[in-house]
Amino acid sequence: MEIIKQFELSKEYLESLQMAIEAQDIDFIRESFDGVNFADIAALLEELSFDDSIYVIRAIERQNAADILIELEDDTLSKIIREMEATEISGFIELMDSDDGADILNLFAERGREEIISHFQDKVKSDQILELLRYDEDTAGGIMAKEYIRANKNWNVVQTINEIRRQAENVDKIFSIYVVNNRQQLMGRVSLKRIVLAAEDTKIEDIYEEEVISVPTFMDQEEVAEIMRKYDLESVPVVNAKNKLVGRITVDDILDVIMEEAEEDIQAMTGISDTVDEYDSVIKLSKARLPWLLIGIVGGLLGAGFIGFFEEGLSKVTALAFFIPLITATGGNVGIQSSSLVVQSLASKSIFDDSLSKRFVKVFLVAILNGLILATFVFGVVVLFYRSEVAFALVVSIALFSVVLLASFMGTITPIVLDKIGINPALASGPFITTANDLLGLAVYFLVAMSLLNI
Repeated sequence: MEIIKQFELSKEYLESLQMAIEAQDIDFIRESFDGVNFADIAALLEELSFDDSIYVIRAIERQNAADILIELEDDTLSKIIREMEATEISGFIELMDSDDGADILNLFAERGREEIISHFQDKVKSDQILELLRYDEDTAGGIMAKEYIRANKNWNVVQTINEIRRQAENVDKIFSIYVVNNRQQLMGRVSLKRIVLAAEDTKIEDIYEEEVISVPTFMDQEEVAEIMRKYDLESVPVVNAKNKLVGRITVDDILDVIMEEAEEDIQAMTGISDTVDEYDSVIKLSKARLPWLLIGIVGGLLGAGFIGFFEEGLSKVTALAFFIPLITATGGNVGIQSSSLVVQSLASKSIFDDSLSKRFVKVFLVAILNGLILATFVFGVVVLFYRSEVAFALVVSIALFSVVLLASFMGTITPIVLDKIGINPALASGPFITTANDLLGLAVYFLVAMSLLNI
């Protein structure tokens, strides 16, 4: 049994490693990495300079290097492999699972991919990766692996065990044995336990389970993730239009998908229009942030225009200006809360979801309750602590109540509409909702003031 060494990255070790790299002490590098998890080594390489990372990758055993490359962040991986010759890259890819190899090839333009593929020595691996490249990256076909174990339903247990031994050379983790017919169509699955416990001459068709959850190659990766989450699957087989078994998706692939989607939604909710991280260039980071910042600026300018339109009223009742931040902040917070709940429900859709009418009724009732509590509290504070007249306190509390209702409606309807027209509903949260509710809140506030205070 292989023992994974507990690894802790320290400043002292990093300095020792850098000294070993300068001295080209390959023995120290290999010995210090012995038994360390590949993900930990990848995290270590992120701390090294680009040249040092390249040196380490080339210094260690090639299979280990291939496993480490898979664990690197996309940006670091892209920089490293672009410094390598096509022959070197193809050598690493042939040591990886087909889905990981396809992911690396997708980092290159078509000409670069073709050059790397031309250096493949393993025709089986080459054919597998070429097949994966035919599918969109965000579909089941694009994230599946070609390494899996199958058994023909007409085989007996002895034949199956021999085939498992042969096929398992290319499969790191065995979750299920998929059962196919002579046309390679998926029939079901059989557990290793049943195979081991069955008599040697037992046919697979007598012990396999016909009920098996599979996904088509064209299914979106988010739907695959939801299926695996719902049914608590460690792996799921992938079939083509003819129900032919063509691959499998494992739980580690789905975890990557979930992380990617979560990062995209978080960035969308905070007003970042592209998938970026802190290591990207200044230009790329600026381009990703600017669009929604500009929308916020436009919203702010429009808000200033609103306030200017009611300048005469403000000059008569200057206290109105004191509560503008209260109105806009409350509207923004209520809108974000409502939209976040809707986005969350859209991300985990169910056939038993409430209808739109029921959802709006519930949102409306919650908004009324929250609005009444907040408006009553603010009314009391304005009268007692600001020593304002009851009429003025009513203006602030009624405006606040109206803004809570309006912001709840906006926060609910906006992500639903965006989802219907095929836009990421997470965009509804953050800058969009905040800017829209700021403008609506100001309009409501001043209109209520004009109506009740006759200004």
